Amino acid sequence: MSESGKNRRDRAAAARDAANAQEKRRERIVRIVGAVTVVVVVVGIIGVALLARSQSGDSSASPTSTASADPNAPLPTGALPIDDEYAFGVPYGTGTDAVPVLAIWEDFQCPACGAVEQANGAGIEKLAEDGKVRLVWRPTTFLDANLATDHSARAVSAWGCAVDAGKAKEFHNLVFANQPEVEGDGWTDEQLIALGEQAGISGAGLETFTTCVTDRTYLGWGANSTAIFYASGVGGTPSATLNGVDIPTEVLVDQATLEALVAEATTAMAGGSPSPSPSAS
Repeated sequence: MSESGKNRRDRAAAARDAANAQEKRRERIVRIVGAVTVVVVVVGIIGVALLARSQSGDSSASPTSTASADPNAPLPTGALPIDDEYAFGVPYGTGTDAVPVLAIWEDFQCPACGAVEQANGAGIEKLAEDGKVRLVWRPTTFLDANLATDHSARAVSAWGCAVDAGKAKEFHNLVFANQPEVEGDGWTDEQLIALGEQAGISGAGLETFTTCVTDRTYLGWGANSTAIFYASGVGGTPSATLNGVDIPTEVLVDQATLEALVAEATTAMAGGSPSPSPSAS
């Protein structure tokens, strides 16, 4: 190859490297701006919620009622902070930054969420346990408003207590497996505590869990996550995304189709073909 040809090839390679570096910088900026936007939106919603509560003059709210959003509310161990793209979600599995994020909005009172869990909950968890996705469960309590209850809020709060006890998956699955036959009937504290014990929480850990449940320690966390749910314009539950792209429920319950979609998204992240359009096969 002539010297001039080699120089042209080197210049072309340098130009490609510069373009790639610029694109990576752009992506980082987009992620940072997105994270900041989430924080601004959430803090704004939380401020409105607190203002509305203060203006209502209602000092008789029951401690079992759905809490107002509060940016200072405690988080369960490992739950994602307010400035994360998946704020207030509970991550599960061994996935790294090199694999897609599968995020699922759920309400513990939601029958469709229970149906997804029954149909393919184990398959979804296996993808996370095998490190093929970063699974993030995102709790919401929107059905409390629809059903005039506080059962979703208390179930989410109790789940936070189970997360602290290292039984996030077990308690999550048991609550869905023990949904009341009538939507809106919910669970008593005693039932939630019993589910925690069934999940494997015992001894001093069970005492701590019981106190956490009865004190409603994580009501504020559930309210904060629900504020994000509303701010995101999510239409209902279950609602899933893979790297931010909506995943239809019929794909979520079909393990083969879901695995194929995850594989394509992983290839796209590695610089391969474009991300697929998620549709049921």
